[in-house]
Formats: sequence, C-alpha cells, structure tokens
Amino acid sequence: MDSVNQQPSIVRDCPCYSQISGINRRAVLGFAATAMVAASSVCAAGEHPVEPPLTLPLDRGVASPVALTLDACSGGFDVHLLQALIDWKVPATIFVTGIWLARHPQALAQMMAHPRLFQFGNHGARHQAMVLGERLIYGQKTVGTIDAAREEVLEGGRLIEQATGVRPKWFRGATALYSPSLLPMIGSWGYRVAGFSLNGDAGASLPAQAVAARIGRAKAGDVIIAHINQPQRSSGMGVIGGVKRLVDQGFTFTSLDANV
Repeated sequence: MDSVNQQPSIVRDCPCYSQISGINRRAVLGFAATAMVAASSVCAAGEHPVEPPLTLPLDRGVASPVALTLDACSGGFDVHLLQALIDWKVPATIFVTGIWLARHPQALAQMMAHPRLFQFGNHGARHQAMVLGERLIYGQKTVGTIDAAREEVLEGGRLIEQATGVRPKWFRGATALYSPSLLPMIGSWGYRVAGFSLNGDAGASLPAQAVAARIGRAKAGDVIIAHINQPQRSSGMGVIGGVKRLVDQGFTFTSLDANV
C-alpha cells in the first residue's frame, strides 16, 4: 500500500484535522502530497498503539494445534531451550533482529541445520517498536516515522534473507505493539503481522514456574509468544517446562506458515 496515497483519508479522520481553524478545509486537502504525509505523520503519532491477536484455525485436520513463536531480540541465545525443541521435534518460528543475527552466527547455523523445525520471522533491523512518534515503550525506542518503519521492516527482512537464503513471510515488531495506521503498510511491504494469543513469559521477565504454568494452560489454536535470547534468566526453563506439558497432553505444534 502506497503511504502517500493513504494520507488524505488519514488526515480527514485525524483529530488534528477537525481542529484546524482559519483555513478552509478544502484547501488543506489541496496541499502537495508531501505536506499531506507530514500532517498525517503528526496525527498518527497520537494513535493509541494496538496489539493485534493471532490464533490458528481449527479446521485444518490438525489435532489440538498450537504454534510456538520465540523472539530473538538482541542479547544472548538459550541453547538449552533450542536443544529441548530439537529433542522433542517441536517446530517453532524464531523472530530474529538484525542485531541478533550479527551477534550469533553459530546459533543461527544450529537452527538452520533443522529446516523442518525452525522457520525465521522478521523482528526488525534494530528492534524498534512499530509506533509513530518519539517515545519509549517498555524501554524500547519507537520507529517514529513512516519512513523509519519501512526501513525497520525491509532491512530486517533483507538481513534474514541474506543470512538464511529464505525471505521471511511474517513480521513482529519490538514490543508487539503497533500504531494502527502502520498495520496495512506492513502488509503492503510484503509481510503478515505475527500477533499472538498467549503471552508465555511477559518479555522473559517471569520466573520459570510462572512461565511453565502459563504455557501449560494453552488451548487449541493458541499462538504462544516467548523468548530465546535470555539464557541468564529462568524464563527459558519455564518455556521448556510448558512445552513439555503440552507435548505430554497431545498438542500438535505447528509452524505459522502451515496453518495461518
């Protein structure tokens, strides 16, 4: 979707537009396209960020499907969690950033050695929240502008394709929060937005017991989000424990590509 072509409707719907005084509104819509983009960026920066949900369909002939998605933001690499998934043959979608890729080529090679288990999603080039306007969300910088958002998405995808040979299909921004106006743009840039329905580890902040309990309560169709980049925290062991509970209960782990 072309961001410039979207702007007139954004400007008309924006609260800023209704507050214009001393200027004929038709004249506003007659401004140059560049002015429209600038105005819409200011308005969109005041949008309330949203967290899009995502679940798996239950009509694909898969018994109790669940999808495990693991973010690799920056930081480290939880080799124990990866080995557990390999041992139990549990597929997962790993959302990697450009930062993480540069730091962990050996970890990437370990995952690429199991192409039937692991697919890669785009977590952005610099791990910035897909929110317009300058601010911090959960301590993470926001992209700020539409141009920066496009760069975060497209450069992140390019780095993954360069490293793996496969262009990712899914995108998840840092914090998993988005300015609503950016969601259709992400689609126009060639990606599906990877929401979730079960937050397994609250940003790797929860202790192992709490994480295992959360994941262990998954329902058929859930898309689980957790992290694989915090080996120094106990949350990774909680992911292992929760996944084992679901395996023992007969859930079928599946990739996003296979069932969404």
